[in-house]
Amino acid sequence: TAEYGSQMLSLGGVHHLTGGSKKEGRVTVEMMMALGNKQPAELTIDGGSQILIQAGRAPIVNGVEEKRMRVGCGSATIGIFAKQFFGKLDEVVVVDDHITGVLTEHQAGRCLDMRPSGIRMRGRKSTPGRYFQVANPGTGWGGTDIADPLAIIESWETEAAWPGLRLLMTSTTGEHASWYVLDDKLQPVEQDMPEDVRRIVERIGENCEPSLTTVLFLGGAGGSLRAGVTENPVLLTRAIKDALVNVTCGGAPAYIWPGGGITVMADVMRMPDNSFGTVPTPAIVAPIEFSMKLDDYRALGGHMDHVRTLEDALRRGAWHNEGAPTARKWVPLPPANPWPLARPPLLG
Repeated sequence: TAEYGSQMLSLGGVHHLTGGSKKEGRVTVEMMMALGNKQPAELTIDGGSQILIQAGRAPIVNGVEEKRMRVGCGSATIGIFAKQFFGKLDEVVVVDDHITGVLTEHQAGRCLDMRPSGIRMRGRKSTPGRYFQVANPGTGWGGTDIADPLAIIESWETEAAWPGLRLLMTSTTGEHASWYVLDDKLQPVEQDMPEDVRRIVERIGENCEPSLTTVLFLGGAGGSLRAGVTENPVLLTRAIKDALVNVTCGGAPAYIWPGGGITVMADVMRMPDNSFGTVPTPAIVAPIEFSMKLDDYRALGGHMDHVRTLEDALRRGAWHNEGAPTARKWVPLPPANPWPLARPPLLG
């Protein structure tokens, strides 16, 4: 799915891991582990683009690294910058694959008592000043397939438009922008952009965040895992829903999905490096922790005879067997991650 240029992919899952061929399962789990471990993965979208994605880095689409996210859709861009445009021009068109904005028709332009320009846009008109499907998706202006922004203008109403009308056309990132003035035949003629208008276009770009790939891990805590916490696993599930237990993934805050069971989602950038592994099922393996007060652990039927103090664990290692060597690896908690018991859990 997508939201104002942000493309959202749901990758992996049990249907691909175990519901298809052995090769499909192997490729799926390798891809999931690579992305979870902050490594790159190259994907080809059926009927779409070839992309290279890696957590914390900009996506590379068809060999081109994306630079900016959009400040918003075309309509939002109009609303944000309308007052700054006012008095410096007569019409603004913000080209956008989702919603293309037209200033004088938009409510923002009306509130400024701007004179209607008489512009007629291609595409499907939504509410005043908002147009859908002005072009096909692509890598051109505003995420469309156009290289010439004038291609989305159908005509000008002779009763409303006038020679000398000043028109700015820009994308939602400011990476594309052109300045036109209508001649005596109401034809737009490209001219050098005034400096005060160019500064606003640059501000549009300034308000665009850098393009970024975010990888969220989504997984479930099964019955055998919960049995490692308590003899009656459903009590752990209920304690989590009652906010008595905080769930983390490698120390990273986890969002608990609503509904039955323990389904968690975490940002892999907040997890330790190389947090993910695999088993031959094939299946992905990820860290998960349940933090609670000792009395609450006792109440939910925890394995009290295996409880150890933090001092003991730090002194002898987390996995201690009499006569066996101890091994431990210190992984610092990222500053952005709170101590698991420092705040209420993040619940759905």
